[in-house]
Amino acid sequence: MNSLGINKSKKETKVVVAMSGGVDSSVVAALMKEEGYDVTGITLKLYDDSKLPKSGRQCCAGQDIMDAKRVCEKISINHEILYYQKKFKSEVIDSFIDSYAMGETPIPCVQCNQTVKFRDLFKYARELKADALVTGHYVSRIQKNGNANMYRAKDFKRDQSYFLFSTTQEQLNYLRFPLGAIDKSETRALAKKLNLNVAEKPDSQDICFVPNGDYSSVIKKFRPESFKKGKIIDLSGATLGEHEGIINYTIGQRKGIKISNKKPLYVVNINAKNNTVIVGTKENLEIKKIQLRELNILGSKKEFEKTINIKVRSTGKLLKAKINFNGKVAEVEILDKETGISPGQACVFYSKDEVGDKVLGGGWINTTINNNLSTKLTT
Repeated sequence: MNSLGINKSKKETKVVVAMSGGVDSSVVAALMKEEGYDVTGITLKLYDDSKLPKSGRQCCAGQDIMDAKRVCEKISINHEILYYQKKFKSEVIDSFIDSYAMGETPIPCVQCNQTVKFRDLFKYARELKADALVTGHYVSRIQKNGNANMYRAKDFKRDQSYFLFSTTQEQLNYLRFPLGAIDKSETRALAKKLNLNVAEKPDSQDICFVPNGDYSSVIKKFRPESFKKGKIIDLSGATLGEHEGIINYTIGQRKGIKISNKKPLYVVNINAKNNTVIVGTKENLEIKKIQLRELNILGSKKEFEKTINIKVRSTGKLLKAKINFNGKVAEVEILDKETGISPGQACVFYSKDEVGDKVLGGGWINTTINNNLSTKLTT
C-alpha cells in the first residue's frame, strides 16, 4: 500500500493533479512527482478572460494556465489543458446569474466543484486510467472500512470542506487531498524549497469570473435586464424607497440601502417575484430554521439522530443544529443564534468524532424562517 492508500508501487500508480496555476496545486504536483508517482497535470480553461474586465487575481485564466505549464516543465511531468468554457458558462456562470436574479446569494465555487471539476475532470481522469485525482484543496480525507471520509483541514483558516459538500462518495473514494494535514505557511515553504516559480504568487481572492468582487458588472454584461427598478419596503409592506435592481442586494446587507431610520436597517428578504427588497432591524435577521434542497448525504442515518454542527457560510462558525429529513429536502433547526442567512448559500453538516470534524454532506438553502416574523422569509 503506497502513501495514497493504493495497492500498487508508486511508480505504477498514475495520478492526475488538478492544477489551477496557484501555489497549492503546484506544490501537490511537485510532491507527487518527488514521491515517484506517474503524474499528469491538468489545467482547466473555464472562461475567456479577455471578455471580462481585468481583475487582480483569478484562477483558470490565461496567466494561470501559463504558470501551471511552467511548473509542469520544471518538475518534468506531462501537462494538459481541457477547454471547458461552454460547460462553465452554462453550469456555473449562468447558474450564478439566475440565482442572483431570484434574490439568492449563490456560491459558484461549489457549483464549479460539483460540475466541471469533480464530475467532468473526474470522468476524464478515469478515461486516462488514473488511479487517483489529486487536488490542492485544504481538506482531510481518511479511509475507513473501504470508504473515504472527509474532514475539516488542520488549518481551519484555509479549510475548504464547505465548498466540497456536494462531493459524492464515489468521487471522494477516488480523490486525494495531500494538503489537508498542513498549514498554508508550510505549503509556501515547500514551494520555495522546491524552487517553484509560483512560490510567492498571491492567492486568488475573488470569484474567478467576477473581477475585483464586482458581481453586478458581470450580471450587467450577460443580463442587463436584471437591473430593473423596484420598491424597498419594510416588514409591514410600507414603501420606504426605491432600488436599482434586486441583484444589488444580499440578505444581511446594511450599506447601500440609503434610507434613514432610528435603528440601522438591513436587507432581511428579497422578493424576486414582486421585485421588492424588504428591510428591517438586526433582530429581524435572526434565523431559527432553514429548509434545504438538493441534498448530498455522506453520513449514516445514525449520525443524524443526534445534535450535529452546521455551517451556513464559508467563513462562518460551526452552529449546533438538528436535522429532519423529508425525502429529498430537509429542515434544519438552528440551536445557536445566527443572523443573515440567505437562500442560495449552502448548509454543510459536520459531526465531531475522535479524528475531527467529519463532513456528513449538506444541501442548498431554499427557505429561511425567522421566529420574530409572522411570515417565512423566502424568495
